[in-house]
Amino acid sequence: MDKKLTIQITSFSYKKGLPEDENGNGGGFIFDCRFLPNPGRLEAYKSLSGMDKDVIEYFQGFPEVNWFVNHAMDMLRPVIDNYQEREFDHLMVSFGCTGGQHRSVYCANALFFALKEQTDVDVKLSHRELNLHSK
Repeated sequence: MDKKLTIQITSFSYKKGLPEDENGNGGGFIFDCRFLPNPGRLEAYKSLSGMDKDVIEYFQGFPEVNWFVNHAMDMLRPVIDNYQEREFDHLMVSFGCTGGQHRSVYCANALFFALKEQTDVDVKLSHRELNLHSK
């Protein structure tokens, strides 16, 4: 295999539109996190993000959040295998929620770490609304 697959994971706010695919492939997977419990509605979490310990612990208290991320990973596994066999070099995976601050950030991080542990791909992570990007 000559090309290594890069998976770009992005969190975003639906209010600000879908993330653009900068690689010209027309996009990829978009997972809607808006059905998950929203800590942004609680005063204690409003100024925090899905990267903060308190928010992470909040989400860990809801089995449906872990279920959602695990099912996203299950859907991606055969796609990753197929893309590697076909020597594709890019796959875009995005998680959206209302504000792009809590739910989508947490889910994007969870998938990022799972992919880093379980696959032989390059993984990049960006949180569009937090203006944070990995290289």
